[in-house]
Amino acid sequence: MSPTPDPELTRLLSAALGSVQDPELRRPITDLGMVASAEAYDDRSATVHVLLTIAGCPLRNTIVEDVTAAATSVPGIAAVDVELGVMTPEQRQALKDGLTSRVVPFTQPNSLTRVIGVASGKGGVGKSSLTVNLACALAADGLRVGVIDADVHGFSVPGLMGITQAPTRVDELILPPVAHGVKVISIGMFVEGNQPVVWRGPMLHRALEQFLTDVHFGDLDVLLLDLPPGTGDIAISVSQLLPGSQLLVVTTPQSAAAEVAERAGAVAETTGQEVVGVVENMSWLQLPDGTRMEPFGAGGGAALAERLQSRLGVDVPLLGSVPLEPQLREGGDAGVPIVVSRPESAASQEIRGIAHRLARRPRGLAGLRLDVTPR
Repeated sequence: MSPTPDPELTRLLSAALGSVQDPELRRPITDLGMVASAEAYDDRSATVHVLLTIAGCPLRNTIVEDVTAAATSVPGIAAVDVELGVMTPEQRQALKDGLTSRVVPFTQPNSLTRVIGVASGKGGVGKSSLTVNLACALAADGLRVGVIDADVHGFSVPGLMGITQAPTRVDELILPPVAHGVKVISIGMFVEGNQPVVWRGPMLHRALEQFLTDVHFGDLDVLLLDLPPGTGDIAISVSQLLPGSQLLVVTTPQSAAAEVAERAGAVAETTGQEVVGVVENMSWLQLPDGTRMEPFGAGGGAALAERLQSRLGVDVPLLGSVPLEPQLREGGDAGVPIVVSRPESAASQEIRGIAHRLARRPRGLAGLRLDVTPR
């Protein structure tokens, strides 16, 4: 005898499926129209028909596992059959219409996303490593975080985050891979092997614009941009495409490096961006006997913060000084940032402190549209 549908159990099943998020879009599959049907029966079984956005969805197994876990968490359901299908072009278009627009969402008046460009005067100061570790630290604190690898010529973020899969495409819509709770996009996800990207200014601007308009990040609390060193085309494009963005300047303790880094922060004089702070990287090295060695000198970060503060006429704090640790490099090589692999380390603790200070630093309401009517 065939099992009989149980209306109350089906209601509970549907409610439970609302907790399942699409692993790429990070929204409930019930809100995305991905649940074609769900039925629970009096023999403690259930059937759920899920529509994938594309036939070759790389995370189909994750969806099946999450749907199974949610269904069997319902008292009275012991087994579930998850059937997979694919959205029709009309259903996929409806999904895209609900997600995308040809504007930069982070510039809209109702956007509360904090956009921070991580800048440096020159390469080799650990800017990219700091960016991914800050992103993971912020995500670990429960924030919704995205990273754009805007260093198109010297992209490194996918490797530092351990991302090997390409972004999923739903027609023109690009879904960024997620690693360690962070959504990430990089030109390195679209090139074969270790091929160089040989582009001039207009193409760099267009690439950044596409990352901001075609990639679906969803609602973010913080968007970090790993900027190329210096004050070239990308720095100008960021100020144009994201006029409300802030800058975090990274330097080493060496006075010469701090002088070069001052130029990266001083670009705010022209662009009108806010310099949210300075981070001194590779500050000191802990020796086996417990003493500290300063291989790159001392005081560069504090000096840079003071010079920028004097030059810009606003408060520019030194947010932290990150020690030089072999584990930080090892984590980058392994694709597991040190704040994830070694949260107890001195570098991790300092980076987490910087992340806390960034998250707690108030954001001004200038330029934001408030839903308040004067009386």
